[in-house]
Amino acid sequence: GTGAGNDLYINQAIVFIEDAIQYRSINHRVDSRSLWLYRWYYSRTWQWILSLTITIILALAFIEKPSSLTITSDVRYRTPAWNPPCGLTESIELLCFLLFMLDVSVKSYLVGWEEFWKNKWLMAYILTLIVSLTDWTVSLSYFCTESVRIRRILRPFFLLQNSSMMKKTLKSINSTLPEMASVVLLLAVHLSLFTMFAMLLFARTKDGQQDKEWMRYFRNLPDSLTSLLVLLTTANNPDVMIPAYSKNRAYSIFFILFTVLGNLFLMNLLTAIIYNQFRGYLLEWIWNSCFVIRTVISFTARPVFFYNRSYVSAGALLQVLQKVEMDFRCKQAIVRSLKTCSCDQLSATQFQKLFEELDKDAIKQHPPSPEYQSRFMQKMQLAFGHPYFGYLGNVVALANIISICVSTIL
Repeated sequence: GTGAGNDLYINQAIVFIEDAIQYRSINHRVDSRSLWLYRWYYSRTWQWILSLTITIILALAFIEKPSSLTITSDVRYRTPAWNPPCGLTESIELLCFLLFMLDVSVKSYLVGWEEFWKNKWLMAYILTLIVSLTDWTVSLSYFCTESVRIRRILRPFFLLQNSSMMKKTLKSINSTLPEMASVVLLLAVHLSLFTMFAMLLFARTKDGQQDKEWMRYFRNLPDSLTSLLVLLTTANNPDVMIPAYSKNRAYSIFFILFTVLGNLFLMNLLTAIIYNQFRGYLLEWIWNSCFVIRTVISFTARPVFFYNRSYVSAGALLQVLQKVEMDFRCKQAIVRSLKTCSCDQLSATQFQKLFEELDKDAIKQHPPSPEYQSRFMQKMQLAFGHPYFGYLGNVVALANIISICVSTIL
């Protein structure tokens, strides 16, 4: 009937608004039963259960064999780690896999068959579960004596696919790789050239003092490459140049040139490229998010229109706002604006303007200064609240830093 149809449109509007708030896609089923299942899937209860399941399956690494979970890390006093009996961790894994299977089944049903084939994350989710369950079966077949467990490598995927932020980060890294490759190639050339120079400069001689440099750091190509690669991170600086520097200070020029070109120039260039790519991706994501919000909000108006009128019912909109899960501040602001409008019908433009509160951040006002009746407290408040008092604190902090540096050197 008409009442059931209106309830369906109300529920569709509720789901679409929640999709806009959480930046979710609206390409999912919108019938009455699917909408109920969709809201249950994204409810706090199920998302909390899913997060707890991911935490448990990742935490199994601490108690599985070989376990490092002991009271002390000192090998002299460390007792043998507790190894769980075969079937204990496997039972916990099976329970986690069953919950993941329920998760992927519900998610696949909600997006529909056509969207499922477009979603690579869902297909990878199913493939990961199939491989993990197969490996789990093999483990039980061998009574937990097998040496390789493939499913352990795949566990971080469950965390990755459940986090939209991690997916965005992975996508940003993937788009950054081509530009990073050129700088990494320059770093490789820089490292190779200085490795060859180092092997020629610190070659084995009859001088025992210079042989210390050769013996410790530049005995062969792998050792030379490793020493300079670690120096690129400044982890072994200045240890790597001390033997040669003790004989002749001029040898330090080689290490200074290597550090300046590699660390201060090429590494900073690599950092700048990564930052620039992430910044561009962030701006693009913000723009797309705002566009998605406006598109979904405009699409939300259609169910509230009830498909047969050219206006939005204020009563229906209030009914939607009472059921939708959103920030309390935004909800109160929208309801307040709707009541001040004092009209029973809203145009599509007015409808979209109401939801502009979603784009606004909460204004955090600084609390007012306390008022004191005592003149002494008023003078103290005036003195300690003056900007010069903050400058004095900065001077004292700088003096402490200088004194600590001087005392360390002396």
